[in-house]
Amino acid sequence: MVLLIPVIAACGGQQQAQPTAAPAQPTAAPAQPTAAPAQPTAAPAQPTAAPASDLAALRGDILIDGSSTVYPVTAAAAEEFSKLAPNVRVSVGISGTGGGFKKFCNGETDISNASRPIRVEEMEICKKNGIEFIELPVAYDGLSVIVNPQNDWVTCLTVAELKKVWEPDAQGKITNWSQVRDGFPNRPLVLLGAGTDSGTFDYFTEAINGKAKASRGDYQATEDDNVTITGVGGDINAMGYLGYAYVVENPGKVKPIAVDGGKGCVEPSFETIANGTYIPLSRPLFIYVRKEAAERPEVQAFVNYYMSSEFTPLIQTPQVGYVALSDELYKAIARRFNDRKLGTLVNEGEEVGLTLERYLGK
Repeated sequence: MVLLIPVIAACGGQQQAQPTAAPAQPTAAPAQPTAAPAQPTAAPAQPTAAPASDLAALRGDILIDGSSTVYPVTAAAAEEFSKLAPNVRVSVGISGTGGGFKKFCNGETDISNASRPIRVEEMEICKKNGIEFIELPVAYDGLSVIVNPQNDWVTCLTVAELKKVWEPDAQGKITNWSQVRDGFPNRPLVLLGAGTDSGTFDYFTEAINGKAKASRGDYQATEDDNVTITGVGGDINAMGYLGYAYVVENPGKVKPIAVDGGKGCVEPSFETIANGTYIPLSRPLFIYVRKEAAERPEVQAFVNYYMSSEFTPLIQTPQVGYVALSDELYKAIARRFNDRKLGTLVNEGEEVGLTLERYLGK
């Protein structure tokens, strides 16, 4: 699914493709958790955006596509940036992390949203096409397993039980809740989740099934997480998985359940995602900026605004729904962008349990 959305309609109270109005921004963001491994308690001052007078003089178009998980963050940045730079049009699309990288490595977009690091085969296509990129983490997510609010039999599933449901061998075999755990009711198991172009699909299958893209195929797959919200919210027998922001943005429509990664049942929350206890489904989110595009003044201004102290406090609010990085990390990541540090810092196989200290450049 691909939605190219003008920045003026890029963000709203719900993660809809084209909301008619954005909610008022809160006056203060929730307090940052202090226990996160990659969130030092003492950090140098975060960079600030360019003066409003300079931003108002900018003109141009910025094309962004990719992850539906990262969409709420980038769309919020685009909407806020448009208030300062009204003559810059930022379009944000949703075609999944993999679909976004296809466009990005073909030179069709300036920035690619990604809910996982770029893969070797994607880098090879970029290299073949002369596309150089800068990799920038932007937030933490807790990939969330959700059920219908009327589901009264499950509050927590172990990784082993999730694997039992989602592994390739489950296709056509594990079709009833009673097969998931003794004592669960005799009800059909209806599954919804990320499409194969999604970084969420890659990460979930790696973390739960042990191999990226290894999954049963008999479920409703989509690149649009709103479809999963609607499907699970409308069927008492349903289970799905998606980014935490969509849980935050849809209170009462779906119910997130706890996951037992080996140390007990832990529900996704701002706190558990930040402090690393929500395992193994906590992960960083990224944007990738094409080097050629990064030389344009409007792209430079947008990315620096994205990392600035004017915008990042909005990330950890109900309007966006993810966990912000530390000020120290945002400062280092902004420096990485402005120094045009090319390539990725993540080797394949490091995605699950990835922390971001490597981006501090120490």
